[in-house]
Amino acid sequence: MSETVTVRARVAAPLPRVRQALTSADELATWLAEHAAVELPHRYEFWGRHTPEGDAPRQRLDHLDDTTLRFTWHVGGEDTTVEFALAPDGDGTVVSVSQSHFPGWASAVAEQGVLGSLYTFWALALANLAEHLEGRELTPKCDFTAAEQRASVEIAAPRQAVYTSLVDSEVYAEWFGAKIDIEPWVGGRVAMGGFDANPRPGRVLDLVEGERMGVDWGDGVVTSWELAESAGRTRLTFVQSGFVDGHAAYAAWLGWLSGVAELRRYHEVPDWRPIWLQPEVPGLPEEMLTGH
Repeated sequence: MSETVTVRARVAAPLPRVRQALTSADELATWLAEHAAVELPHRYEFWGRHTPEGDAPRQRLDHLDDTTLRFTWHVGGEDTTVEFALAPDGDGTVVSVSQSHFPGWASAVAEQGVLGSLYTFWALALANLAEHLEGRELTPKCDFTAAEQRASVEIAAPRQAVYTSLVDSEVYAEWFGAKIDIEPWVGGRVAMGGFDANPRPGRVLDLVEGERMGVDWGDGVVTSWELAESAGRTRLTFVQSGFVDGHAAYAAWLGWLSGVAELRRYHEVPDWRPIWLQPEVPGLPEEMLTGH
């Protein structure tokens, strides 16, 4: 049975400014999609390679006021309902986005169709909305037309500090916001949610101290990352390849990209705190999220 998934994030911008970023075609084509067309109060569309089934616009605007934007998005063979809700949060704004017809956490993890990628699609979108409004470099978006995913970012931190963030279970859980167990050696296990909750952990294929790591997640899905010094910063290059039932693992890739956005903030933002608030994800194990 399909349900509604909701993602929430703190954004360091006043509510009217956030609303503008949600309703400007030029801004949508910066932080959300490859293409966008907005003619309020009748038209609200986005499409392109960064959008699931983005060969054409598939949205219809249903409602717009000062704090709410709601539209129908035909995706995955369903007329899903998407709603943005804005609430003031001191000098900033809490942005919530929900979408109907989410098939549940288990289906998302198993990469069973495009609807399972909705949670991590909106997580990356909100991460880039926050970066856009703060004037920071955006995290690379997912290309839904590509079989292999590859991207790189620069992080204003020493290479060893970034490496520790990616192999130390406690540090990883702090910035990623979810429990993870990592055995940082070749042949070691990697388990989102922890070993007790995950009967099918990944396996470390390759590990070089301070430089790189590769993990086989099963079903042909392999992720790897590599670190290099870059003008006093650290360049993180990461790759995901492989298929699940003949389809690229887009949900996992989107989740990794949204995590990289928070990893950059963890190392670069003074007095860092996560942008994320508690999501509502049907079927998500209670022990998965660490909370902030």
